[in-house]
Amino acid sequence: ALRRLSHYLLAHYQKGTRPVRDWRTTTNVAIDLMVYAILSVDEKNQVLTTYIWYRQHWTDEFLRWDPTRFDNLTQISLPVESIWVPDILINEFVDVGKSPHVPYVYVSHHGEVQNLKPIQVMTACSLDIYNFPFDVQNCSLTFTSWLHHIRDINLSLWRQPELVKFDRSVFMNQGEWELLYVLSRFQEFSVKSSDSYAEMKFYVVIRRRPLFYTVNLLLPSIFLMVMDIVGFYLPPNSGERVSFKITLLLGYSVFLIIVSDTLPATAVGTPLIGTYFVVCMALLVISLMETILIVRLVHKQDLQPHVPEWVKRLLLEQATVLLCIRDRKKFSRSRTQSSDISRQVDNNDSTAKLNHYGCEDPRECETVGGARLAPAFAGQVEGSPLMHGVLREITAIRQFLEKREEFRDVAHEWLQVGYVLDVLLFRAYLVAVLAYSITLGTLWSVWRDA
Repeated sequence: ALRRLSHYLLAHYQKGTRPVRDWRTTTNVAIDLMVYAILSVDEKNQVLTTYIWYRQHWTDEFLRWDPTRFDNLTQISLPVESIWVPDILINEFVDVGKSPHVPYVYVSHHGEVQNLKPIQVMTACSLDIYNFPFDVQNCSLTFTSWLHHIRDINLSLWRQPELVKFDRSVFMNQGEWELLYVLSRFQEFSVKSSDSYAEMKFYVVIRRRPLFYTVNLLLPSIFLMVMDIVGFYLPPNSGERVSFKITLLLGYSVFLIIVSDTLPATAVGTPLIGTYFVVCMALLVISLMETILIVRLVHKQDLQPHVPEWVKRLLLEQATVLLCIRDRKKFSRSRTQSSDISRQVDNNDSTAKLNHYGCEDPRECETVGGARLAPAFAGQVEGSPLMHGVLREITAIRQFLEKREEFRDVAHEWLQVGYVLDVLLFRAYLVAVLAYSITLGTLWSVWRDA
């Protein structure tokens, strides 16, 4: 019965012409697809590779028979090369995939032909990676007849759009991408006012699973930034802070080199996470520069000048109130003591200079130092070069000690200024990091839940 029916149908069949008895009759082709897997998403070349189950259905008026004449056969499979098949292609095709060849189609006794086949589709898609790794991609598959107008071949959807939209019955849901839904839309297309062509568009909407990239890209970067913030709690007059921040900066540079191959690369734009890494690197550099500035201020040097009055007034008085520093009274008190010490040092320097130059003559030493030396020793001082030398050495030692005390007070003033400035810059840096993190976290959360 199968041989007789096959010979009956194909003996005089002409597969080169559209299978209608009246040429005015339009051949309606119903199509359907189910996404089986997302094989790859090439962001650099803007190519999406998917594996779909594709189905076609149309009516062939020359493939009809009476089942009672052929042992009640209502359906038969025929070679696809032996019958007419509509020339429906995908407009976005960029390469021929490795699709298995299905050599047969099913034909019912009413002339309804069903062509079912799996296809590996490599299509061009406009991929937007700005939201990586929380990106959602929308790629279209446009099915149309390459030659026949809509008067000859019209397209329709085999199933209801709602059934196609959320059909994940055959989708392999274990890869990097998850299928959200598949939208379908019919439209007519014409070129330069010529005859129209029927098009059936399927929009495949997929979303990337961000867990892998969150663990391997975002968390290490966040940990390094947290360690940079914790580094501010090292003493500002300690050189270890500079070494610590340089180590963090080198570690972050190595981290960026490692993850550079993981980030998607396109010539169109840069993902937001790439900007995030660049800004984090810039924040680390700013933090290192701030640390170098503070260490430079608080480092004790012999030729360091006094702290300017406007700096004292701005940082030791106003900034301490603004920053709510608890021991700001100590800063004000230390400032007053430093001023008194400076005036005392100036007076002592004048006295020391007077004694130094007056003691060159024993009589002047007696006049200047008479209040301190008894008259019984005045003659001994005038006649003793040894005692005269001792007085000069004592005067020099006193000048040296006063000068060292003055340098120590200046260094202490700069240490206070550096401490207040360090707190001010640290809080500004912390506010900038928190604002930047909250903004990115909010954006990524919105994109993730959209």
